[in-house]
Amino acid sequence: MTESRSNVRRAGPLTYRGQAIPETTTDQRLLDRRGPSDWVHTDPWRVMRIQSEFVEGFGLLSEVGQAVSVFGSARIKPDSPYYALGERIGAKLAEAGYTVITGGGPGMMEAANKGAKAAGGPSIGLGIELPFEQSLNEHIDMGVTFRYFFVRKTMFVKYSQAFVVLPGGFGTLDELFEAITLVQTGKVTRFPVVLVGTEFWGGLVEWIRGRLLDEGVISPSDPDLMYLTDDADEVVETIRKAHVDLERRRFEAEQVEETAHEVQDAQQAGNGT
Repeated sequence: MTESRSNVRRAGPLTYRGQAIPETTTDQRLLDRRGPSDWVHTDPWRVMRIQSEFVEGFGLLSEVGQAVSVFGSARIKPDSPYYALGERIGAKLAEAGYTVITGGGPGMMEAANKGAKAAGGPSIGLGIELPFEQSLNEHIDMGVTFRYFFVRKTMFVKYSQAFVVLPGGFGTLDELFEAITLVQTGKVTRFPVVLVGTEFWGGLVEWIRGRLLDEGVISPSDPDLMYLTDDADEVVETIRKAHVDLERRRFEAEQVEETAHEVQDAQQAGNGT
């Protein structure tokens, strides 16, 4: 039985039938500016906002060279020893040729950006819209403020080759465990995750090595995904060594693949004679 054209309306990929058919067309609703503005808060419109945030983030960071994301609390004050350590790490990373990417806020993020900028290196801030006011710090060369946490997290992961985790709270823990999970599951190449502050992070590391490992909920090698130190030079050396090892493994894999192709080509040539 042919469906009556009056009982169905197709709008792009959408199909409406019966009482679900809108009283107006999509074009009418687009061109008619009268009426409530609630439509800008609907999920389909949010998809466009999400897409635009990805485009803005990709555009900002697409030409960034080797970069390191530095995480840490926004509540650490400039007179804290942790703040001074964050500055030193930002400077050391910049001197080693890395772009420093932070959440763009105050505290440990500001410290790392400040150190990087003072050392003449690129300093980037990826902010987030929060219920309370938190503007981007003044020590960044480029910055963007995101609406959505998951878009912001994607930028940290996509454009970083290492993660440095300074003392922080729930937000820092969230970023730490997401980074470890992505490395553990192979969603990203095995980039180094460096925890800075043995006194601050020591208990957590012991709990992971003890409780989680003893319960069998992680693999024996998983705790080795993290490095723990108090020394800014060791942070940079750990990252540098990890990148050298990664490049060596990539080269060896390419050599093995190239040899396999040569053997296959020789076998095919032999079969053809």
